[in-house]
Amino acid sequence: MTTTSKGATPHPYATLDSPDTLREIAKRLRHGICVTTPDGEFLDANAAFLELVGIATLDELRGYRVGDVVVDPERRVRELEAYAVDEAGVSVCEFEHWIIRPDGELRAVLETAYVFRDPRAGGGAYHHAILVDVTRRKELERQLIELSMRDALTGCYNRRYLDDVGRSLNARAGAAWGCVFVDVDHFKQYNDRFGHDAGDEALVRMSRFLMREVRAENAVVRLGGDEFLVVLVGADGGSTSAVARRLEGAASRSAPVPFSLGWASRVGAETFDQTIGRADQNLLAVRVLDRSPERQRRVDEWVKRVEARAMKK
Repeated sequence: MTTTSKGATPHPYATLDSPDTLREIAKRLRHGICVTTPDGEFLDANAAFLELVGIATLDELRGYRVGDVVVDPERRVRELEAYAVDEAGVSVCEFEHWIIRPDGELRAVLETAYVFRDPRAGGGAYHHAILVDVTRRKELERQLIELSMRDALTGCYNRRYLDDVGRSLNARAGAAWGCVFVDVDHFKQYNDRFGHDAGDEALVRMSRFLMREVRAENAVVRLGGDEFLVVLVGADGGSTSAVARRLEGAASRSAPVPFSLGWASRVGAETFDQTIGRADQNLLAVRVLDRSPERQRRVDEWVKRVEARAMKK
């Protein structure tokens, strides 16, 4: 590759096989380049690699080994051992992994590496690698996945998240779980009377109540409409019942709207969906049986509060 006329001597920066060109590329490239021995000794690196791993100078880098800056060095070795061979007979591999800087910061990288064997040195091997920092991309991917599993209105998890959890739990032999099914009382009448904006506000407040009253590791899922599910991974019947009782106890103090609930924990070898179904049936039983004056009083008080807010507006 050259821009000179035929027969003329190529300019030292006009061909990719020129040492001058390669030195300039290595110097100016924003991606990290390093050379190591097969056992992990650093021999050389460009400035971008030093910045990537958070080490100031090449002399300082030589005091480290590859295993000191790679989160999972054994996996990296496996990847290198499984590399493909290109047409020139050079073994090349490309894979993503994480590095850890001396300050503890993690960086995700896409590494392209190959093993070069120098026939002039008795076949001695060197690892040549280019590392691209993909930390920002990985963070954006994580955020997109998180957003895809969240209900846009309430911020609770959605059915996609629930499906993923269900598949994971069903695949684990002997796994335990429980769930609490929650349904807002008389929500359709509330929507019809005060409008959908007020209904949305009630759902948002209800979701915050549920997330406040359960532990952070217990996911709150909006199933749709006015139905919510609290997922309790690893819970038995006693702990699931305790969460349900805690929600009932908090209802009179801080629940924004009246609600009914039903709960269930896994029995035998039933699936996650079967447990949810039993919790739903238990909720329906509560809804049919619990027509007490106390529940009606709470509903009436809730309606009065909503009417008062509507009049102020």
